[in-house]
Amino acid sequence: MTRKQGNLFGEGFDAPEPWELASEEDRWGAGVVLDVPVDRVFSYLVPDALRDALRPGMRVRVPFGPGNRPHTGYCVRVGPAETSSRKLKSLDEVLDREPLLDAHMLELTRWIGERYLCGWGQVLNSVIPAGVKRGAGTREVKLYELAPGLAIDGLKLTRKQRQVIDVLVSHGGPMRGEALAETAGCGVAPIKSLEKKGILLPRNERQSSFEAEIGPVDRTPDLTLHLAQKKALNSILDAVRSGRDETILLHGVTGSGKTEVYIQAIREVVAFGRQALVLVPEISLTPQTIRRFRSRFDAVAVLHSHLSDAERHWHWQQIAEGRVSVIVGARSAIFAPAPRLGLIVIDEEHETSFKQDTTPRYHAREVARKRSELLKIPLILGTATPTLESWRRVEEGADTLISMPERVEGLPLPPVVVVDTKHDPEIGRGASIGRILRTAIRRALDEDGQVILFLNLRGFSPAMWCKACGESIRCASCDITLTWHKDRRKAVCHVCGGETDPPRFCPNCTHAGLRFVGTGTQRLEEEVRARFPGVKCLRMDSDSMRKPGSHDTALEAFRRGEVKILLGTQMIAKGLDFPNVTLVGVVDADTSLHQPDIRASERTFDLLAQVAGRTGRSQRGGRVYVQTSSPGEPAIVMAARHDYAGFARRELSHRREMDAPPFVCLTRVVLRGEREAEVQQTAADFCRQIRAAIEAGAHPVNLRGPAPAPVARLKKFWRFHFQLIADEFESIAALWREVRDQLPTSAGVDFVIDVDAINLR
Repeated sequence: MTRKQGNLFGEGFDAPEPWELASEEDRWGAGVVLDVPVDRVFSYLVPDALRDALRPGMRVRVPFGPGNRPHTGYCVRVGPAETSSRKLKSLDEVLDREPLLDAHMLELTRWIGERYLCGWGQVLNSVIPAGVKRGAGTREVKLYELAPGLAIDGLKLTRKQRQVIDVLVSHGGPMRGEALAETAGCGVAPIKSLEKKGILLPRNERQSSFEAEIGPVDRTPDLTLHLAQKKALNSILDAVRSGRDETILLHGVTGSGKTEVYIQAIREVVAFGRQALVLVPEISLTPQTIRRFRSRFDAVAVLHSHLSDAERHWHWQQIAEGRVSVIVGARSAIFAPAPRLGLIVIDEEHETSFKQDTTPRYHAREVARKRSELLKIPLILGTATPTLESWRRVEEGADTLISMPERVEGLPLPPVVVVDTKHDPEIGRGASIGRILRTAIRRALDEDGQVILFLNLRGFSPAMWCKACGESIRCASCDITLTWHKDRRKAVCHVCGGETDPPRFCPNCTHAGLRFVGTGTQRLEEEVRARFPGVKCLRMDSDSMRKPGSHDTALEAFRRGEVKILLGTQMIAKGLDFPNVTLVGVVDADTSLHQPDIRASERTFDLLAQVAGRTGRSQRGGRVYVQTSSPGEPAIVMAARHDYAGFARRELSHRREMDAPPFVCLTRVVLRGEREAEVQQTAADFCRQIRAAIEAGAHPVNLRGPAPAPVARLKKFWRFHFQLIADEFESIAALWREVRDQLPTSAGVDFVIDVDAINLR
């Protein structure tokens, strides 16, 4: 008798009960998952020669599919082979010496597959960095040591052989073959000869060729906490000491000292021999965060996308071996193989970059919540502007709220001036910086302060527009307006990256009069340099910060006062702490406000509140000027008042009326293909099948669509989408399990499913 173990979509595979594991043939078997869209664990026989080497969490080579072509998979269980009438294939090779994943990580990744409706093998292939899988930065080297118990004086040796032995004796331990030969002043022949005689014993080891480059960091003591910080720290430590998997929303205004609370909580965790994991949303924040943690802790590792494969592998090894106390990284660092994890912190938890936009489309916050639950450790979500999902969980009593409503040292939040650009004469004449903001910048510079200017649009002009027909110039591959990049003299698509010379004539009406419309960061930089000659200005956006280390170099120059005006996109809007910044200017607050997205108001409030928090962080004080053509919009008005609670109350009421997240679960399915009619028909067929299943099975799911996606064409693919809405995710998952294998297929159309979708374009 066998039991059915649910696979990723609820279908069963045969797994033997513990008392049935021994078969008459005493065959050894393995469960293997592959990086293919197949929802099951495959059973293979384990040859006797590999039986002792194989453990769950290792990669294996197995025959799979037509012609038994070799595929790489992950072993997820090992034991006596299942009793089956079918003939099982044997796995070919074990690829790892040690497991890449432990039992906890196997359980976590299986949950991700179930929660985000993708294959377990797809998840496993995603969470292990490429450099780790390829062994980047490591190589196998041969070490030599003297055979024990040798009477060296009685050996008949050549002069060079004697030199080799003398070097080993003086070294006092094993040496690499190349180093031994070089030090002894000989070639490899004497070493090989001694190896054949049994005098030298070789052994192979894998060694890292990468050494972490850690710049000098001065050690700093813990800071004195104010009352709200102490209360927050005590609440966190209570959860740590009691071993609770509690999620704590640390809601602190900008400058309230959340990072210091993290650090002192982590110190307690490290003191008990545990490890802590800290996630940050932006690579630009990582160097600053790393520096702060290295000034307090001896062993800090970093994991983010700007590391080379060798660097990432080296840090991964250090973490897995327990040599690291604190791990800091971006989204994927949630999978760091920490064997003694005691605390997880997600800083700026509201950031959308914590949501993965390729399979598996997980949200790092939810994965952290599950990892916290499995390990019985606390999770801290820190932010000045919580997501409405997190705020709603607090209202429901699922998470714990800790508030820090005041800045350290009693500093006030900066006053915010909302400037209506519809009546600004300089804006009317085409300037990016209006009269009021320009005057404020000049005053701040005259008082030896520093200025941050925020504009969330790259390039020189974000649109090219025909004066005759009113049409914008769009990418040939995407339904996206091209952006003029003056420095490259190219019209660039910010989605597919395609570049073209700007057209001389309108593609729509052939008129010659094209205008460059709007302001991007490049144009803003040019205007700042012209209006404030001799003032050092620096632009930070993804165009100017491409080189490794460029973020850190730029921010350090600003910190030292070498740069007076820092301007850029959202990478400068949060997490940065510069006491000499006395003015923040938001050049255009409307860029994210009028998007066709249910989260447009929330994103606008978050950005304004975060960028406003970059000033007034010292006794010098500071001010914020927000230029907008929509001064009465609630998101802008409430951000100017620093009124998160009021905004959340209003926006949650609006979301409830719309039947939108966080009151419902939203899963989006996007179909794409090169032929529009074929994609449209396949989307209609999908929805017809799903609607029939909803009606027949009484699934409490609402189907919205199909319809063209807001961006109807992307990278030459036409796109249609639909949404599945339900009060509980389990309803959507049950429906998807039922219909997935029945959905019509088309050779020219593929699809993706995005659970808890954030990007709805």
